[in-house]
Amino acid sequence: MKTDLEIFDDSLARCYASPRFLERFYELFLEASPLAREKFAGTDLAQQRRMLKASLVLMMLSAGDRPEGQVHMERIASVHGGGGHAIPAELYDVWLECLLKAVAEFDPKTDADLLTVWRRVLEPGIAFMKSRYDRPAKH
Repeated sequence: MKTDLEIFDDSLARCYASPRFLERFYELFLEASPLAREKFAGTDLAQQRRMLKASLVLMMLSAGDRPEGQVHMERIASVHGGGGHAIPAELYDVWLECLLKAVAEFDPKTDADLLTVWRRVLEPGIAFMKSRYDRPAKH
C-alpha cells in the first residue's frame, strides 16, 4: 500500500504532465481573491509558476521530515511572512482550495480520497507558513 507521500508524488507528476496545470492554478487563485490579485500585481507569473513547481516538491519533502524541505519552508516563510511580502494567513486557505481545484481538473485519477491526501501532505507546510506570518523576515 502506498504512503500519502507516494500518492501525492504520483498525482503531482500527473498534474505536471500538463504545462497548463500551474497556469490554471494561478487563474483560479487570482479569480478567487481580490487580495491575491493585489499581492500578485506586477508579478512575473512565469517565474512564480517555476517557483511554485519547486515549492510543491519541497513541501512534500518537508511533510516527510526531509531536512531540505524544512530549510526551504524556513526560507519561504521568511519571504512570505509579515516582514516580507506580508501574505495574510487566510490567503493560504484560498491558495489550497484553488490548488485542489486545479488538481481535480488535471489529474484524471482525482477522487475525494486523493484530494484528502493532498490536504494531509500540504497542510503542515501551510500551518508552518501561517505560524511564521508575524515573524520578521531574515536577511
